Amino acid sequence: MPFSAIDHAHMARALALAERGLFTTQPNPRVGCVIAHGDAVVGEGWHWRAGGPHAEVVALRDAGGRSRDATAYVTLEPCGLQGRTPPCADALIAAGVARVVIAAEDTSQAEGAGLARLRAAGIAIETGLMREPARELNVGFFRRIETGRPFVRLKLAMSLDGRTALANGASQWITGEAARADVQRWRARSSAILTGSGTALADNPRLTVRLASASGCAGTVQGEESEGRQAPHAPLRVVLDRALRTPAGSHLLDGAAPTLVLHGAGAMVDDERFAGVERATVPVRDGRLDLAAVLALLAARQVNEVHVEAGPVLGGALLAAGLVDELLLYVAPVLLGDTARPLLQLPNLLAMTDRWQLRTVEQRSVGINWRLRLRPG
Repeated sequence: MPFSAIDHAHMARALALAERGLFTTQPNPRVGCVIAHGDAVVGEGWHWRAGGPHAEVVALRDAGGRSRDATAYVTLEPCGLQGRTPPCADALIAAGVARVVIAAEDTSQAEGAGLARLRAAGIAIETGLMREPARELNVGFFRRIETGRPFVRLKLAMSLDGRTALANGASQWITGEAARADVQRWRARSSAILTGSGTALADNPRLTVRLASASGCAGTVQGEESEGRQAPHAPLRVVLDRALRTPAGSHLLDGAAPTLVLHGAGAMVDDERFAGVERATVPVRDGRLDLAAVLALLAARQVNEVHVEAGPVLGGALLAAGLVDELLLYVAPVLLGDTARPLLQLPNLLAMTDRWQLRTVEQRSVGINWRLRLRPG
């Protein structure tokens, strides 16, 4: 049966609720739930943080006894196995809901565990309503569980002539204040922020999230957290430093956020520079850290979205290796000239058929700048 206008309205609301967890649910997916009788909503909820109640449980608490014979609209397939919290499928069954409408299936659940439990209890199941927006909201989660690596978003800022800094390295600021504030939100939604030792040496970045709270997306925190608003989680800072060149005094070693320094097996240090951060080795290929191995390591740590802020060498290497899922490109209405530094360092092409083809996912103005989101293909 086709979904009704009421079904679409309730699922759209569930997706809006799910988005409230954009900055806080890592490593869990963002999920929203609406409980309704026809067009009358009796309960709402969203997943706020890992270890806290899932969206379905919060919505069922909100609905109380009104959930019996109702329809539950959930943006992700309810879990069917015991984890840090009890199975949501069991909660829906116990509440007596008659129908569950699901936007996106959860392929991490073995043999559709949640769906099987619901069907066995006689609950009508319908899937696929607004599947693509639901998957997009959790693009990193699905990338990790379906491919074994995180979703990689490469942030870049350039002049109209495709330059990122003057020949002497000066780059502050190509973009305006609004664009720099916008970058903070993309950092906040990421699981990890990745850079290279070259950027650490040249710019001494902090790579922290500078948002006062998650309220920019999350609104008032619900349930047990209703007395306040929650700060965004601190994404893991990841520094690719093959030879452990990051100097003492670098902001990336200051302990302001969880930090992982990845280096080659032969790298040695004889001081305390890295005492306050975690270190791990990855294979070296062709003189640089194996980027596929880096992403596999991060996926094993349940990193869903990697936000990359790096120079043209690392950015170009990721793109050339086919490891960039999205370019987040800020364009400034300025010109820097042909001696300024290029956007990316890429292999020389001999034919136009070898070019990197990108498609525009979104384009919008951000203050005095333009922001483009581009994906390969």
